[in-house]
Amino acid sequence: MNISTFGLSENERAHPRAALDADSVRDAYRRWAGVYDLVFGGVSGFGRRAAVDAVNRLGQTAGRRVLEVGVGTGLALPHYRRDLEVVGIDLSREMLLKARERVEAERLSAVNGLLEMDAENMAFGTASFDIAVAMFTASVVPDARKLFAEMSRVVRPGGHLLFVNHFAADDGLRWWVERTTAPLARVLGWHPDFRLEDLLDKGTTRIERMQNCPPLSLFTLVEVRNAG
Repeated sequence: MNISTFGLSENERAHPRAALDADSVRDAYRRWAGVYDLVFGGVSGFGRRAAVDAVNRLGQTAGRRVLEVGVGTGLALPHYRRDLEVVGIDLSREMLLKARERVEAERLSAVNGLLEMDAENMAFGTASFDIAVAMFTASVVPDARKLFAEMSRVVRPGGHLLFVNHFAADDGLRWWVERTTAPLARVLGWHPDFRLEDLLDKGTTRIERMQNCPPLSLFTLVEVRNAG
């Protein structure tokens, strides 16, 4: 089966995308909370470890104050260096409960706090962190550009923003699947057709590194130097 976007106009490429809002995200992850680790833990594990490895590396020179945006059930938390000071936020109370149980059970001393908070409107002061990382979160929030702006605000100028996410294909079978499932975003809790351009302006953003992650390069780690 050979499906391509070659020759399609912008109007033909356009497709319905169900809008996400805070309530739909909360509802979706209330449903996912009990099975999230089982369903997504394995397939997302490579990207998550790549992101944490990058944070651990940067933390040696860039500073120890780390914000994890969309901490979920805390799958990444056991892998941070113990000398870091990690704060995690999430919109889902049910996911945070799982994360707190993990921190307590595994005695994760690097975790300084887990807070229920809207990633597009954080309560932190400007330049509160040295590094902010969002794993599989950019395609979940209602407005990824607002997420990027808030992460830029709470990280000091010259600090680092990291994202690991699935980004939509430009053509082929995967593009067709993503395009077809886009109207289901409210049910899934994320945008299947999410593009890097939905998150940041590649013309003005200083992208320092991009790394494809297994399986099948479905996920990409993006490392950005914060302009402030």
